[in-house]
Amino acid sequence: MQPTLEDTICDPAMGSAGFIVESAKYISEHYKTELKKKSNAEHFRNTMLHGFDTDATMLRIGSMNLMLHGVDNPTVEYRDSLSSDNTDENRYSLILANPPFAGSLDYEAVSKSLLAMVKTKKTELLFMSLFMRALRIGGRCASIVPDGVLTGSSNAHKALRKELVDGHRLQAVISMPSGVFKPYAGVSTAILIFTKTNSGGTDKVWFYDMKADGFSLDDKRNPIADNDIPDVIARFRSPAGEYDRKRTDKSFFVPAEEIREHDYDLSFNTYKETVRAAVIYDAPEVIMDRLHTLEERFLKGMSELSKMILSHEA
Repeated sequence: MQPTLEDTICDPAMGSAGFIVESAKYISEHYKTELKKKSNAEHFRNTMLHGFDTDATMLRIGSMNLMLHGVDNPTVEYRDSLSSDNTDENRYSLILANPPFAGSLDYEAVSKSLLAMVKTKKTELLFMSLFMRALRIGGRCASIVPDGVLTGSSNAHKALRKELVDGHRLQAVISMPSGVFKPYAGVSTAILIFTKTNSGGTDKVWFYDMKADGFSLDDKRNPIADNDIPDVIARFRSPAGEYDRKRTDKSFFVPAEEIREHDYDLSFNTYKETVRAAVIYDAPEVIMDRLHTLEERFLKGMSELSKMILSHEA
């Protein structure tokens, strides 16, 4: 998902501001000429990038990262993005985020507008609700979520997935292997990519099963040769080549109607096809003959062993 010079970008759970720093780098590298214009430069330095967190240390680190990449005055604030104090609505054109996993909040601490969409205490669902509220119409989002968001059976899980598919335009579900966030967390995750429409628009969803990210999937995270990320980017940017892919491939499209038939399940494994090699077994009489032969060999061996024992005792 590529930022543009016109975007207003936000990470509501910014941490060290990795996503917005990478966005700033991308803009700096790809819009060098356009940034010479004063209005574009002012937008880039002052109003393009927004990040919020509840950890003061992360805010300082994130601010320093942005300053080092030429963003002089970003909006980086101490804020609980899920609380009623956050009133952002229809504001951002691009949200890039990796919100907290497996957190749980009291209902009283959460904005009522978020609970209206998903009645839950789970932070991963509440943040997805926040993204849909905070985006402008036509705004885009790419968020990392735990696998439970894709398959959870609670009413809140299903309501969120239904809203993504039926209320907006869900474009892609990129499954990632467990271990990509080690040594901090070993949970399996996925990237959800959608565009806010408030009027539906999902006709098909692109699924990709990523197996490697260029590093070992253990606590050491050493560099390795296997890396699906360049392939993910290439296939996502060239959707025309994905239409004819079989369900046995690592990526394919799934019609929205099929997703509805599966109760809005967004797991890659729900839709993939597994090719199993045909196994040809011997006829029963052949197997029985083989068993009889083995039995005869066993009895013969037992007889010879008994003779050896008796001979030794004598």
